[in-house]
Amino acid sequence: MPVITLPDGSKREFPAPLTVGEVAASIGPGLAKSALAGRLDGKLVDTSCRIENDADLAIVTDRDADGVDIIRHSTAHLLAYAVKELFPEAQVTIGPVIDKGFYYDFACKTPFTPDDLAAIEKRMAELAKKDFPVTREVWSRDKAVEFFKGIGEHYKAELIAAIPAGEDVSLYREGDFIDLCRGPHVPSTGKLKVFKLMKVAGAYWRGDAKNAQLQRIYGTAWAKKDELDAYLHMLEEAEKRDHRKLGRALDLFHLQEEAPGLVFWHPHGWTVWQEIEQYMRKVYRDNGYQEVRCPQILDRTLWEKSGHWEHYKANMFTTESESRDYAIKPMNCPGHVQIFNTDVRSYRDLPLRYGEFGSCHRNEPSGALHGVMRVRGFTQDDGHVFCTEDQIQPEVTAFNELVRKVYADFGFHDVAVKLALRPDSRVGADESWDKAEDALRASLKASGLEWEELPGEGAFYGPKIEFHIKDAIGRSWQCGTMQVDFSMPGRLGAEYVGEDNARHTPVMLHRAILGSLERFIGILVENHAGAFPLWLAPVQVVVMSISEHQADYAATVAEKLRLAGLRVELDLRGEKINYKIREHSLLKRPCFVVIGDKEKAAGMVAVRARGNQDLGQMSPEALIERLLTEKASKGAAS
Repeated sequence: MPVITLPDGSKREFPAPLTVGEVAASIGPGLAKSALAGRLDGKLVDTSCRIENDADLAIVTDRDADGVDIIRHSTAHLLAYAVKELFPEAQVTIGPVIDKGFYYDFACKTPFTPDDLAAIEKRMAELAKKDFPVTREVWSRDKAVEFFKGIGEHYKAELIAAIPAGEDVSLYREGDFIDLCRGPHVPSTGKLKVFKLMKVAGAYWRGDAKNAQLQRIYGTAWAKKDELDAYLHMLEEAEKRDHRKLGRALDLFHLQEEAPGLVFWHPHGWTVWQEIEQYMRKVYRDNGYQEVRCPQILDRTLWEKSGHWEHYKANMFTTESESRDYAIKPMNCPGHVQIFNTDVRSYRDLPLRYGEFGSCHRNEPSGALHGVMRVRGFTQDDGHVFCTEDQIQPEVTAFNELVRKVYADFGFHDVAVKLALRPDSRVGADESWDKAEDALRASLKASGLEWEELPGEGAFYGPKIEFHIKDAIGRSWQCGTMQVDFSMPGRLGAEYVGEDNARHTPVMLHRAILGSLERFIGILVENHAGAFPLWLAPVQVVVMSISEHQADYAATVAEKLRLAGLRVELDLRGEKINYKIREHSLLKRPCFVVIGDKEKAAGMVAVRARGNQDLGQMSPEALIERLLTEKASKGAAS
């Protein structure tokens, strides 16, 4: 007689073994209808899973994140079912859940077209309406291999053959379709009602460019139609805000094939960059950081000592000269340790904070490159703090406060915090990892922050706090990090003389606030749809004359604005004023000064703000005061 403990602590006793779905039905018909799966003693299972003994059970519905993932995974199988019905020659490979959706890879000689996607989506809807039961079957590995070979599914047979001999495999059947999967899945296809196929892309079998090219169909699935509609609206907004298009349209930057993953910055884009860099340089100074600069290329032996050669070599660009191997730095930390090691350090010198706008290069796969968001060459607002164990918590706590202030100045007020914990591939003893993780937790608690923990997501040398900012259309971007490292300083010979006159190894804190400046600028472009706040705008004020009669006065006004420290563009062209305003509006300028005969005669200016806001007439001095106040407010005005 199994006793089932529910999430609210209540217990239900049953006279005989029963399924998860039957437990849901015993609670109520509404829950039975909405049940998608169960969490049995912490493990996700199908509603058909039979419970033999006492257990803890939560019924999973589409209100749960796990439930939405199950819907997406099941929809991936529905996609494969529809493809096989319409394109019998296609071979199915893998179809996982991804953020906001799913994909499935197919081996098919004929490329899928947009019309094919529409037909596949229609067939998916037809199959869903038939409400086929989705049932789990367990086969021997060898039987499954032979079965899939027999129906011409050679990729699936290869996947199953990689499973150790003698093991059973889990298969799911719906209608005439059967697929390898560990599950769980929805009880029937009728649960899959809200989905859309998005696009087709290329992919390689097992992610290896040496293998066969496959076709990847991406889709999205949701519990409710209004959630799908909101997601599609967000994608439309994201398309309008695409930093790659706006970078060209606003003359900020460009990329080209001759330099994959590397950015050509134009004058306006470099102006934005410099504004950000100088702002962060002041943050360095105000918070006790000394700015340093390290070489771009370092000998292989140093990267071996640091652990990068073993754990990160695949992502490093290497070179050779005079029979010596070198690597172009993918990060700045080993160089900062070399500066620390040039002198005898005392405990009185700690914490010692170094900052660098360090130019780094990482050998990212070409398929992963994306505008300025994912590049091979980038600059970090990088910093490293050498400190004692006792100083970890106060240093990290102070950093937690600083990072939120900086984000607020850029207009980001919704910040999520995550704690990435030790990965399987790592350096250092578990005792050191315990100390590092506990120190980060303590600092987050001291800062009054809530956080989510990410097991296995830390760097190979230490756990890290991640700061995720939310943009204007609800997307989350991971930017800042704070990492505690007990290993690298010792591996690279860093020491300080303690109060006991003995030699000790410092702890090294790796921290960045913006992360990659390239990526952060891309985020800013998309967050503001190219309409930068005044303090970041490459051109802050456009001064326009209505005719040539006001040219001298317009030039005088423009010079006053420049001398006040504002970035000004003077437009004295003989075009109609409405044409000028429209042209500069398309370039997202924040402020427009229009000068006609009346303004010239009165020594005034007519002012418009972005968005066609008429601010009326005012003196140049009043305009300067207004703009300088707005500029100084930074994110408060965003």
